[in-house]
Amino acid sequence: MQEIENLYSDLGGKFISPINDIKSKLSHIKAFVFDWDGVFNNGQKGNGGSSDFSEVDSMGTNLLRYSHFLKHGKLPLTAIISGEKNETAFYFCQRECFNYSFFKVAAKLNALNSICENENIQPNEIAYFFDDVLDLSIAEVCGVRILVNQKANPLFINYCVKNNLVDYLTASQGGQFAVREATELLIALNGNYDEVITNRKNSTDDYLSYIEKRKVVKTKFFTVIDNKIEQVNLT
Repeated sequence: MQEIENLYSDLGGKFISPINDIKSKLSHIKAFVFDWDGVFNNGQKGNGGSSDFSEVDSMGTNLLRYSHFLKHGKLPLTAIISGEKNETAFYFCQRECFNYSFFKVAAKLNALNSICENENIQPNEIAYFFDDVLDLSIAEVCGVRILVNQKANPLFINYCVKNNLVDYLTASQGGQFAVREATELLIALNGNYDEVITNRKNSTDDYLSYIEKRKVVKTKFFTVIDNKIEQVNLT
């Protein structure tokens, strides 16, 4: 464990919670939930309001899900919760077979509560990857909190640290493979990094079984209608 901590500390990541505490909390996690803007990208938007993602980060989410599958014998839940409507996020969720895509949800805790109610899980069984103010209502209650670093907001980072809203602060910024950094860290804390990479490299039967189960997942889309979280059909 010390080797992992040294590796990430040398990279510039900061363990706000002790690494063994993060590992312990991770063992209870059943869902991985991500903010979109500022996490998978740097938050910049095009004329259509869309923002991109990297295949490097995408692979990180896949490997993390497989790591969880190896450790627990079943797929974790996965979701994107965004305050905006982003067509690229919809595409990503469908391509990667995420369970949920929430959009135009400013009060993000409502989206988290919807997941918990639908899936009969608790907030402390959710790991959250986030970067900004709208995410703090979730960070306050969920189990593992990964804050994506933005070097322009040191006061915000200090606020999160002082108020116990973050467990790990990434070295990488949004749009610079922060998701991959954090997902690989969690895989390492699961204790099966080498197995994950070797099985993916060799497309073992176990990995292919995971992929077949992943393919069954169909993304459900939710937004706010009349002040309530409601499912919508985007197809």
